[in-house]
Amino acid sequence: MQLEQLIERFQSKDPRAFEKLHGMYSENICGVINTIVRNDVIAEEICQDVFVKAWNNAEKYNTSKGRFFTWMLNIARNAAIDELRSKSHKQQKKNLPVDYFVDIADDNEKDDFTVDKKRLKSLIINLKEKCIKIIDLLYFKGYTQKEASEELDIPVGTVKTRNRSCISQLRENMSN
Repeated sequence: MQLEQLIERFQSKDPRAFEKLHGMYSENICGVINTIVRNDVIAEEICQDVFVKAWNNAEKYNTSKGRFFTWMLNIARNAAIDELRSKSHKQQKKNLPVDYFVDIADDNEKDDFTVDKKRLKSLIINLKEKCIKIIDLLYFKGYTQKEASEELDIPVGTVKTRNRSCISQLRENMSN
């Protein structure tokens, strides 16, 4: 059966079409989600939610606007980002040390994702503690500038200024 027919059957709420498309795409969709949320269990849950959402909104898919897989991928990406922005996810990440995120890179080395840990540490070694905290909150833990401001008990403007200054320092460290 051709993909177009399968999608039409999916849009007509054919459970077999759902199963077939799930079989075709779930591994890739879950992989993309896991890349964003970095948690296998949460990625699986979001992946299932994505397929249910696609099923419930199948009539909104329009072939003239792009491929079905791309449509599904956009739903998945948005759901994963929503999870990262959720309060429960942020609460879960608040107590994780920066080393946790470096360890993630180590875990992914088997996937051709290599990080020179010494180089990474050399980039942050000369940063002030306030820079490390700002970068950790904004870039690794997904805080907004307002949330970082509240967490560090400093004005939002100070967070913005420190962030710019810290990123400049990182850039300088990278050029050395």
